Amino acid sequence: MERRGKVILVGAGPGDPGLLTLRGREALSQAEVVVYDRLVGPAILAMMPEKAEKIDVGKEASHHKVPQWQINQILLDKALEGKVVVRLKGGDPFVFGRGGEELELLVEHGIEFEEVPGITSAIAASAYAGIPVTHRDFCSSLHIITGHARAGAELSIDFEALVRTKGTLVFLMGVTAMPKIVEGLLQAGMDPDMPAAMVESGTTPAQRRCDATLSTLPERAAAMGIHSPAIIIVGKVCALAKDFCWFDKRPLHGEKILVTRPKERAGTLSDKLRALGADVVEYPCIETVPIVPCPEMERALGQIQAYQWLVFTSPAGVEAFWECLRGMGKDARHLGAVRLAAIGSGTARALAGHGLTADLIPSVYDAAHLGAELAEQADGRVLILRAEIGSPALTEALEKGNMSYDDIPVYRTVYENPRSEELRRMLEDGEVTYVTFTSASTVKGFVSSVGEEADFSKITGLCIGEQTAAEARKHGIAVRIAQKATIDALVDLALAL
Repeated sequence: MERRGKVILVGAGPGDPGLLTLRGREALSQAEVVVYDRLVGPAILAMMPEKAEKIDVGKEASHHKVPQWQINQILLDKALEGKVVVRLKGGDPFVFGRGGEELELLVEHGIEFEEVPGITSAIAASAYAGIPVTHRDFCSSLHIITGHARAGAELSIDFEALVRTKGTLVFLMGVTAMPKIVEGLLQAGMDPDMPAAMVESGTTPAQRRCDATLSTLPERAAAMGIHSPAIIIVGKVCALAKDFCWFDKRPLHGEKILVTRPKERAGTLSDKLRALGADVVEYPCIETVPIVPCPEMERALGQIQAYQWLVFTSPAGVEAFWECLRGMGKDARHLGAVRLAAIGSGTARALAGHGLTADLIPSVYDAAHLGAELAEQADGRVLILRAEIGSPALTEALEKGNMSYDDIPVYRTVYENPRSEELRRMLEDGEVTYVTFTSASTVKGFVSSVGEEADFSKITGLCIGEQTAAEARKHGIAVRIAQKATIDALVDLALAL
C-alpha cells in the first residue's frame, strides 16, 4: 500500500525556545521535511532532525523569499512523496500566520494534516516586556489586529470601533504602518496621552521596549531605530511595564555565551544559562561516534568477571558500553560483582539512567584524581572504557599504584562544525566574549573549527576543570575555572562575571 504523507503546522512561538510547546517539539522530532520561516529562532531550528530535508522559505515583511502559493505547493508535493512534513511558523499559525491558507490546498487533495498552536507574540512579547495585556483595573478586552495589508492595498481597520472598546490593542506586523495606525487611532478620538509601547524581537536576547504615549510613539520608535519584528501595544496596561518588567533584570541579561558541548548534551547547560538571561549560541564543535563493531570491548565484557572495576570517563562511554552489552543479549546482571567508577556526577547520572550506581566518584572530577583514588581502593584488574584518545593522567596514576588495567577505546571524538565560517566571523567582530568548555576535547574542537591561526585574545574560556583550562591556555585563551567540575558550578562561574 502506498504510504500517505502528513503535514503538521507547528507554531514555534515568538523566539524563546522554551516557549515551543511539548507537542511542537515532538512533531519536529518526527519530521522528514521541515519548511520554516525567517522568524523561527535559531535555537528551535537547531532542534530539526539532522536527516530531515530543510527548506527555508524566508518570509518577512514586504519580501517573500518564496511566494505563498509556492509554499503551499511545496507542502503538497512533499506530502505526496509520503513524507511527514512539519511547517514551522513563528508565533501561532492561525494568528495572522496564513495557516488557514496553507491548509486549503491540502484539503483539496485529501492530505492528512494537524495544527499545533504556538504562543503568539501578541501575548508573549507583551509579557516579556512587563505588560499584562489584561488587568481588571484598566481594561476588559483584548484585541489583536494585523498592521499588515496586502501588497498595494490600504489598511482596513475600523479605528473608531477599536477606540470604543477601551481595551488593550495589540498590532502585529505593524512597524511600517505604525504612523498610519497612530494617526487612525488619534483621528478616531483616542487620548493622545494613552500609554503605548513597541516591543522589538520579543522574548529573545535582542528584545527592546520603546515606552511612549500614543502621540509620541512614532518619534520615540524612530529615535530608537525600532525595526521588524516588533509589536505595537496601545492601552493603559502599558503604564505597568516599568514595574513589571522582569526579562531585562535577569543576572546574565546582555551576556552572549557560546556553548561548545556536543549537540546531544548541550541542552542542560544552555537551558540553565538562558533561564538566567544569557544570549546562548550553541556551536557543538565535537561529536562522539561509537566504535562499532568494537571486538575488544566485546571480548572484555565476555570475561567481565576477570575485572574488579569497570571505569567510565564520560556519558558517551556509558552509552557505548550499554549498547554493546545489549548487542550481546545481556543486561546489568551480567556485571555480577564488578564495581563501577565514574569520573564525575554527569557520568554517574548516565549510569543511573540504566539502573546502575557508581561505587566511586573522585573528590575532584578529573582523570588524575580518578586514577589515584581508584588505585587506593582496587586490588584487582581494572577495565577502562573511554575515548580513543583519553587523558594519560588516568593510566599514569594506575601505573603509579601498580594497578593492572585494560584501556579500551569505545568511541571517537570528531572535531567538526559546519558553521565554522559563521563562528569565525563572530569572533573577529567581537560578538562573543565568553565560551564554555566542558572538556579538553571541546577546546580542541573549538580551535579546530575556528582555525589555530585565529586570534583568541578577545574571548574568555569558562572551563569546567584545570585540564580543560590547560588546553585553552595552549591557544592563548584567557580562562576562568569553575570551583567544581559540574555544570552547576560552570553556571555559577558565569554568574560571577
